[in-house]
Amino acid sequence: MEKIAVFAGSFCPFTKGHEDILQKALPLFDRVVVAIGHNFQKKDLFSVEERMQWIREIYADNPKVEVGSYQGLTVDFCRQIGARYMVRGLRNAADYAAEQEMALVNRKLNPEVETVFFLSDPDCAMISSSLVRELWSLGADYAPFLSYKLPEKKA
Repeated sequence: MEKIAVFAGSFCPFTKGHEDILQKALPLFDRVVVAIGHNFQKKDLFSVEERMQWIREIYADNPKVEVGSYQGLTVDFCRQIGARYMVRGLRNAADYAAEQEMALVNRKLNPEVETVFFLSDPDCAMISSSLVRELWSLGADYAPFLSYKLPEKKA
């Protein structure tokens, strides 16, 4: 049976921190689907299509990485594509507390899906999409945190 994992998030944008987690997950799975979900609590600055394209460009040479999008519950998306694992990254203790709670809820909703946690590399622990969005919106240098260039900010 193929081991399929879902690495879900808003990825607005997909940072080097996300890349770090995905690189750690790839050796354990046959396929990892980077799934862009719609989070109603977050205001997205970039379209789903832009985000998907950026991730596809980063992993163009890696057939184990697929990119998709979904609406609704991540565990339902896992069920739809036959994924038995969810990949999550942990930068700090606050992430752990939130992610543990989410993993327990997800297990109740779909006991066939196991959440696998990966610790961020210390060099990536301070990187967040929120930080990059703020730097980008203020015209500051965000390049150390991304593997690609964001579009020019609209006036």
